Amino acid sequence: MDTIDEKIIAELTRNARISHSELAGKVLLSRNAVRQRIERLERQGHIAGYTIVRAGHDTGDAVFALVLVHRQDRMRGGDVLAALKRIPEVVICEILSGDFDIMVRLEAASLERVRGIWEDIAKMPGVRDTVTALTLSSVVNRPRGERNTRNTTPPG
Repeated sequence: MDTIDEKIIAELTRNARISHSELAGKVLLSRNAVRQRIERLERQGHIAGYTIVRAGHDTGDAVFALVLVHRQDRMRGGDVLAALKRIPEVVICEILSGDFDIMVRLEAASLERVRGIWEDIAKMPGVRDTVTALTLSSVVNRPRGERNTRNTTPPG
């Protein structure tokens, strides 16, 4: 990784939704060169699933939270899903079976931002109730390439 790659990662960390054209202007490269560098960074594992992964760097002051959502009508809750997709801090949104309808994982810059997002979700038409849990620490967080789907070590 060179200094331009570091600048690309820094800009993507600030705004993961930045266009290649805008990013190219910030790092003084062509749009095509930026696209190629991002693809290379993805292949090398520095960028994975729209999340910047940098060896030796912690997550900073980010606040992580899970929001479990009850919708008014499970079958007609598309508006809630569409609204959740527009919130940049929503990094995972999954439809669940069981007691809750939707699980949302947030990664926000502050506790105040988590609170604001929670308030926005709770006010959405179609949302009946929410339960929010803050992440206190992370015990296991495996990148996709390191996940072992079969346990090859015998117990004990």
